This record gives sequence, structure tokens and C-alpha cells, in this order.
Amino acid sequence: MRIAGAALNQIPIDWANNLRNIQTAIEQAKASGVDLLCLPELCLSGYGCEDLFLSDWMPQAALAHLQQVREWTQGICVVVGLPVRLNHRTYNTAAVLRDGQILGFAAKQFLANDGVHYETRFFAPWVAGETTTVSLEGEAWPLGDLIFEHQGVRFGFEICEDAWRADNVRPACRLMGKVDLIVNPSASHFAMSKTDVRYQLVMKASRTFNCTYLYANLLGNEAGRIIFDGEILVARNGHLLRRNQLLSFKEVDLEWVDVDFSTAPEPAVEIVPLPTPDEYKELNQAMSLALFDYLRKARSRGFVLSLSGGADSSFCAVGVAEMVRLGVEELGLEEFKRRSGCFPAASETVVQQAGAGGSATQIVENELKGESEKLKSKQHPSELLTFHSHLLTVNQELVRQLLTCAYQGTVNSSDDTLNSAQELADSIGARFHNWNIDDEVAGYVGKIQGALGRELTWQTDDLALQNIQARVRAPGIWMLANVQNCLLITTSNRSEASVGYCTMDGDTAGSISPIAGVDKDFVKKWLRWAETELGYAALRHVNALQPTAELRPLEDKQTDERDLMPYTLLNRIERLAFYDRLSPQQVLAALKTEETGFDHEQLKTFVRRFYNLWSRNQWKRERYAPSFHLDDYNVDPRSWLRFPILSGGFAEELAAL
Repeated sequence: MRIAGAALNQIPIDWANNLRNIQTAIEQAKASGVDLLCLPELCLSGYGCEDLFLSDWMPQAALAHLQQVREWTQGICVVVGLPVRLNHRTYNTAAVLRDGQILGFAAKQFLANDGVHYETRFFAPWVAGETTTVSLEGEAWPLGDLIFEHQGVRFGFEICEDAWRADNVRPACRLMGKVDLIVNPSASHFAMSKTDVRYQLVMKASRTFNCTYLYANLLGNEAGRIIFDGEILVARNGHLLRRNQLLSFKEVDLEWVDVDFSTAPEPAVEIVPLPTPDEYKELNQAMSLALFDYLRKARSRGFVLSLSGGADSSFCAVGVAEMVRLGVEELGLEEFKRRSGCFPAASETVVQQAGAGGSATQIVENELKGESEKLKSKQHPSELLTFHSHLLTVNQELVRQLLTCAYQGTVNSSDDTLNSAQELADSIGARFHNWNIDDEVAGYVGKIQGALGRELTWQTDDLALQNIQARVRAPGIWMLANVQNCLLITTSNRSEASVGYCTMDGDTAGSISPIAGVDKDFVKKWLRWAETELGYAALRHVNALQPTAELRPLEDKQTDERDLMPYTLLNRIERLAFYDRLSPQQVLAALKTEETGFDHEQLKTFVRRFYNLWSRNQWKRERYAPSFHLDDYNVDPRSWLRFPILSGGFAEELAAL
């Protein structure tokens, strides 16, 4: 039997988009001769519908829209994920359709309720072994713990979290010996290096339960924060049969394989491991896809960025450039422009402006359609140089239309950061503005001095004088974003979020915060990787600088790590405290066993500083712009880590140190 999985890039309650992708997947599967197709978890409604799952109308609408899918299933068996509501409880189900009929609904038994997932708020777990019926307009179908059959092959279900439970309780343990195939429609979020864990999970399940295992994940930035990598895996008795390339820019990514269910291979003695993941490359692909989806799903016309010349804003600028490069590389120029929604068809002249004649344009178009190897085998090296030059020019022109940057200097800004910002913007093709905000700062300082009847000085008013500079930068850059109907990128990273090293309504102002889930040390390492591996030579400036807010007078030589602590230590304390959930005393004890380079008293000072800053800055984390979940944890209270805004601030625990 030819079985397939399809990763779909869906949108919560965008019925037209979701149905279109479902139909496309079914049509592609039919054209490929597929017999059984698995689509992802909750792909009909979207996974990220949040409290809409608790309504009566939305699951009812999903069931009604499922009737439209029926007509597309002639000659094929298709698995479609959707919510079903019965007796004021919502269930996460996978509907099985064939030849225009609904055969039944398998229901999810274990719910994800940690990290970024809050499924127990929306769904009720199904009880193993139980069944009921669901009906619509006079028709009724079975729902619950079900086994299905297609072309003589019996199959059952694990839906995402079902597969992450212990082998002696997960649904597969009860399906063993009863089915030939386990189908897993999933909505498993992306995190760096997570694909290796998922791969091992699927491979071992196929061996442990003596079956073929078909896994299909959602794809893209579906609802704003969580990214899905679109992984498709088919394994049999511990042998890998099919695996796709992850984080595709496609709306539908289909993979199929033929399985002879009449004979079974010997179970694999050992699971062949995947190559060690390149987390820099993984993050690059995930953030590029997330930015692209956020841009088009928010129906915006591009991005605006306050480019300071520092590490975080440079990371974001390169992120947009990489979104263009990777998107065009996979989709082709015209499809990238169409999907983005930022380029009116009537005025498309990018390629013609970039090239010097029709032949160059055709070279670029052929490359973007994936024919580069064919071209390269026939071209002289000088033609290849011409091609790469045109390709770079095309991408730079797209970046120019999608990204506007502004350097907002003060008397405390250095030539180093200005040069860093300008050269980077020029190298990627972004529009670049340079303006000074000293007059605005002086205006506000003067008003407050008049109100208080005294002069504000660095000795008495350090933080206020720093904050006003960051805060005054927000109105102008917001206005530029509004005028251009663009998303304003804010550049805070996770390390800054942990300790509140930011100015609310200043450097935190924005529509989207792409790197708020990534720590500062990783940001710095990624920029060095991007300079050497991706060829962004202009990053040499920022990579040579110490991270600094540049808010104090230049003679102070302000740096982030002098204000806080070394970022590597900050990140370690953060992880011990909130990923490992240790007390301050336990964190200190753990640090003392590690090679940190600091003595006991210094470590105690840093631990106290971290917890004090963490406790008083929860209100800032509550107000951050939406961020992407990229690492295996983050500090976003709306997607991973909750903490009270008002608390005792670990006073007793810190005193005990």
C-alpha cells in the first residue's frame, strides 16, 4: 500500500486557507497514487485556536466543513484532524474518510500540558477502550478508541502527545498485534535539536510495537508564537522508510512510500542516528519561515527596524535577509512575491531592474525554480559569477522593499555602531535612515527639570536618563512603520527579558519580537556563524563590539555585562532556576560544582542579582511583543513560564545564601 503524510501550513479558523491546503494535499496524493494519506493534527480548524475550542459554534463549524472534504476522498483514504464537541466537552480527533464517506473519529487520549502547550484547558482526554457516536444532519459516526481497515491493512492512532507517554500506557501498547500500521497526526512545536528526539521516538515505536509508523506534523508559524517544522516520518520495525526536509516554505509538503504489508522486515538491531543537528542552521530556517508566515498572515507590507548596530538588531536584520534568500531559493521569485502579499502584480519589475537583459533574467528564474545544477553543468565560470551577481541583486531589491531600518543616534552613540548599522543595511539591500534624537531627549529632560525644580544628573538620575533615550526612539520608528503599513520589529533577547534589561515603550516597542526566545550568548555565536558560513561580511563590525546599550556618556564605556554579569553565567542561572526549577540555594550549589571562573562570594552576588532583577521585572515580560518559540524553553508568560507580577521576590531564600 502506498502511504503518505502531508505537512500543511494552516491558519486558525481560516477555513478557506485550510480547506484549500487539504484539497491540494489530497490532489497531490491522488496524482502520486497514494492509497492512505495522513494530514496533521487539528489541520481543519488550526491547532492554535485557543479558547475558541471551548465554544459550541467553532467545533460545529469544523464538523460542517469536514463535509466538504468528503467529496475529495473518492478513491483514497484520508485522515483529517479537527475538534469535536460532545456534551459540553471538546475532543481532539482524527477523522478517517474514504470514497466520500466518514468512517469514524479517533480521539486523542493524552493531552500536552507543559511548556508551550495548554491542551487540558481546551480538550478533554478520551478514555481508552470507550466509544460513542457523533452526528450531523441525520448521519452518525463512531468516535473514540477505534481501529480502522483499508485495503486489508488494519490501522490505529496515536495523536501527537499520545506517542510521548510511556510505552506501557500509550495507545500503541494496546494496538500491538491488532494493527499493521499506527498513524500519528501531530502538532509538535519546533525547538532546536528537537527533531532528533522525535525521530528516535518514531523509530523506536515502530520497532517496539512491531508495526509501520506514519507521522505527519503541522508546518510553519501557524498562529504567531509556535513554529511547526512539518516533519514527515515513516518507519517500519526500526527501519526508516521516509523522512522529509524540515521547515519548508511550501503550503503543502507531501511525502509517500510503498509498504508491503504482506511481509515484515526483521526488527532493526539498533536505530541509525541522525547527523548531529546544526542548531545555527535550524534556527536560521525556523526564524526565516516564522517571519515569512507572520508577515503574510498579518497582512502587512514589510518590516521596520530600529537598527542600532548592536548584536540583537543586526540579528533581526539578517533574519529578514535570510527570509528572502531561503524563501526565494525554495519557492522561486514569483511565488515568493505572490505568497508574501507585499508586491502588487501590476508593478512587478524587480527582475527586469536587476538584470541586464532577458538572458540574465532567465538564468535567475531557472535557478529559482531549482534548475541550478542543470545550468551549472553547461555554464562557463564567468557565467556563474554573472548569475550569482544577479541573484544577489534580486534578493537585495526584495529586501529593500521589505525592510526599512533607522539608526537613531544621540550624543552617547558611537561612530562604531553607526558604521556597523549602515554597512549591514547597505550590504543586505535594506533602506536605511539616520536621524538624531537629542532634541527630543532634551525636550523631555527640560520639562521634568522644570517640574521638579532641579537639574537631572547622571549621579542622581542614571536610569531615568538612560530610559528616556530608549523611550524617545519609539514614536518615530512606530510612525514610520504605521505610514508604510509594516510590522515593527523589537529586538530584545531572552537574557534581557529575564532581568528586565530593557526600556518599556522604548527598545521593547514593536509588533513582533523574533529573538526574545533566544539567549544573548547564542545571539553572539550565531552572528559569528552568519558572518563566516552565510557570507554576511558586514557583521564583522558588530562581532568586534562588546554588547552595549550606549545610553550613558561615551567616557563611561558602558557594556551590558558590566551592568549585569557575564551572559554565559546569566543564562546558566536562568536555566537552573526556571528550566530545572531549582531554589536559589540549589542554583548556587550547582554553580559551585562547575568551572565558572568565579569564587563563592562572586557567585552569590550574581545569584542574588539575577533573582532580584527577575522578580521585579515580571510586568515587563507580560508586556513583551509576541515572540517565536525557538529554544527548548523561553520566559514568555503567555507560552512557557508563568510567574506572579507581585511576589516576595525570594527575600527569605536569598537571605539564606
